[in-house]
Amino acid sequence: MTIKAGQDRVLEDFFWAALRVTMRESNVSSNLSRTMRFKENVMRQSIRTYCSFVILSCLFICSSSADDAAALVKSDAKVEKLASGFIFTEGPACDPRGNIYFSDIPNSRIHKWSVEGHLSTFRENSGRANGLYFDNEGNLLACEGGNRQVTRITPDGKVTVLASSYDGKKLNSPNDLWIDPNGGVYFTDPRYGKEDDLEQDGFHVYYLRADGKKVIRVIDDMVKPNGIIGTKDGKRLYVADAGAGKTYVYKVHADGSLDDRKLAAPEGSDGMTLDEKSNLYLTRGEVVVYDSSGKKIASIAVPERPANVTFGGKDRHTLFITARKGFYSVRMNVRGH
Repeated sequence: MTIKAGQDRVLEDFFWAALRVTMRESNVSSNLSRTMRFKENVMRQSIRTYCSFVILSCLFICSSSADDAAALVKSDAKVEKLASGFIFTEGPACDPRGNIYFSDIPNSRIHKWSVEGHLSTFRENSGRANGLYFDNEGNLLACEGGNRQVTRITPDGKVTVLASSYDGKKLNSPNDLWIDPNGGVYFTDPRYGKEDDLEQDGFHVYYLRADGKKVIRVIDDMVKPNGIIGTKDGKRLYVADAGAGKTYVYKVHADGSLDDRKLAAPEGSDGMTLDEKSNLYLTRGEVVVYDSSGKKIASIAVPERPANVTFGGKDRHTLFITARKGFYSVRMNVRGH
């Protein structure tokens, strides 16, 4: 925030100069002029006092925001490019050891960044996988947008289709997902690109029950849902409506249904994550952070436009960022949730 006190002073002086010219041209009596000058001085002092109060308030707010940001990112940390040469990186997910898996959608690959700092390819022909997430057994779940399905990949590479349709019709293009503490899977199902082969009646959010037997639709009033993440206790679910430019939080019920929708942030997002303090990290032109009350408390600039984020590394104190053709990280003072 930039406080333009100098400009305010120029406007103030211009106003009073115009007033004096008007008084002279109107041939106001000397007594009236003295009275007006007295009132002018009183009003000028009042305006200066008010402006000082506003400026000090703004400085306090700026200082508070800066303190909040400093509390999140390590003081000596910089956003570091770990790897490049991709086409469009997405879907970072952390395994139990702290390794990060992420997708390169157009190349239809899933890559692995190890805790030792080595890059490898985990899976070729990934079905243009986008969002990724690990379950409690160490299996990697993937939203295969190109194949229009959600799959489970075992550590040895065996692939099982978990969901490919709803109400007898093919899904659009599953985008992002989150696994709740019971093993149920929430996933968003928008479509980016051609829409001539869509069978669903819109872009919605679904829940695959833990037993894998049924997919239910849990949100049906969004423009284009995208990023999704839930709290560690499974009681709240955050969903970004990228089409409407807003992010919402819902209360989660035992059967997987949602209600009590509230605005979590006045902007949408691609991917998202949470930290141990319940701060929400969104990806727009940069990584932006909102606290649990919906207050924007920090932003992290990235050389390329970010698409998704997650915490990882051995201590979970590193924020990993997928951003267009690059893969980045920054050290944090907070851990992932």
